[in-house]
Formats: sequence, C-alpha cells, structure tokens
Amino acid sequence: MPNLQAIIDKPTLTGDRVRLVPLVAAHAPSMFPGVNDPEVRRFTGTHRVFTLEDVERYSATRAEQTDRVDLAVIRIEDGEVLGDIVLNGLDADNLTMGFRIALIAGRGEGHGTEAIRLLLRYAFDVIGLHRVELEVFDFNPRAIAAYRKCGFVEEGRMRDALLWEGEWHDALLMAVLSTDNI
Repeated sequence: MPNLQAIIDKPTLTGDRVRLVPLVAAHAPSMFPGVNDPEVRRFTGTHRVFTLEDVERYSATRAEQTDRVDLAVIRIEDGEVLGDIVLNGLDADNLTMGFRIALIAGRGEGHGTEAIRLLLRYAFDVIGLHRVELEVFDFNPRAIAAYRKCGFVEEGRMRDALLWEGEWHDALLMAVLSTDNI
C-alpha cells in the first residue's frame, strides 16, 4: 500500500536549482501565459485555450486533491515559476502513478531534469510507488531525451494518438520502476 498521506500532504522538494512547491492559485498569473503558448499546447496535445480564471480555478483546487500531487517548478535563483510537475492517476493496488511535466520557461537548461529526479525520488522513497509512467508525443525529442536521462524506458507506442493541425502523431509509452538503477 502506498503512503497516501504523502500524496495528501503536498511536499516541498528542493534541489540545487529548482524548488517544487504545492501548486496554488497564486501561481496562476505566472502559469497563464505558458498554458496557452502554442509550443506548450502542442507538446502537451492540448487543444483547449484557457482563460486566466480557468488556470486560477484549477490551481486553487490542487491542494485538496487526495489522489495526485501537483507542484509548481520554481527556479531558486530568481523565484520564477517555470511550470508544473504532476503525479496523477493513482493505482494504489499496483503502486503506480502517472506523470507529467510542463515547463513554460527555462526549457533546455536542465531544470526539468532536476525537477523530474526530485519528484521520482519522492514517488519511490516517500510515497512507496513501484512504477511511474507517462505518455510523450513522438515529435518531442527533447522531452524524450530528458525522460530517458531520468531512467524512463520506452515500453510501447500508441499509433495515431493525437491529431494536431491535420496530422496524426504517435504517443510513446514510457515508465521507470523503483527497482531500476536510476
């Protein structure tokens, strides 16, 4: 059984360059431009366009969620909100959760890799998960490389999983296990 209290009580995790803090409504103004950024929307497969009120409402309700961990990624150097990182879709019986990260700033600078490693340590060492899994679109090689660098292994492919601007794209299925040497 996973440590459910570690999911309910949202952590603050600190690395060398980033701090992961519980996502709250105060982060919404920083997050808002990024959620509608064309590149971020494409990488996440998000067709919907959000209002500031949508982002505020979503951010304000993350702390009360008992089956997921939503954290803002903050650059320690200047306090800038770089994006968010999430464990979701708890499967308590199989000690598994889904994973996603969306950086709206600071991409390509190693912040995402550090954030992923921090959250994976929490997932395995504190929550007690055995498996963390994700989907990533085939046109996002930078994310695929970062996931591999953090120990994720490609396990499969969902063909034509995303229709984006008239073209079909595959989604890669990746996972990392607590028993992997990461």
